[in-house]
Amino acid sequence: MAKTTSMDPTSFDALPLDKGITASRQRIEAMERLLERVVVLPGINRPIGLDVVLGLVPVVGDIAAAALGSYIIWEARNLGLSKFQMLRMMGNVGFDAVLGFVPLVGDAADILFRSNTRNLRIIRKHLDKHHPSGVTLEG
Repeated sequence: MAKTTSMDPTSFDALPLDKGITASRQRIEAMERLLERVVVLPGINRPIGLDVVLGLVPVVGDIAAAALGSYIIWEARNLGLSKFQMLRMMGNVGFDAVLGFVPLVGDAADILFRSNTRNLRIIRKHLDKHHPSGVTLEG
């Protein structure tokens, strides 16, 4: 079993690779942070991430952002979320991807509709209910 380390919220280089609940949660939270909250957009003080940046590249960027968002869904499947929860998560990523194909509207939607944050919320709710020992306190 790989050694898990405490992860600094601003660092992505110390992610655990084992298959435990806590390790999966840390990887999911890191991916969500990368996609949705890497830097704060000056002027409007809204955090943005790789999802917004990729959304600026027509078609290919939206496909890449959807693929990265699908990683969170894949991790959720390994955690045993129900089919209904998985469908909701796929719907969130799909809706974000479809909006992304519309010029300008998709760019604004990437800032306002955060599919990966919604999916993280679904996963946290599931883990807090079914695996309370893996609950982590946010700072």
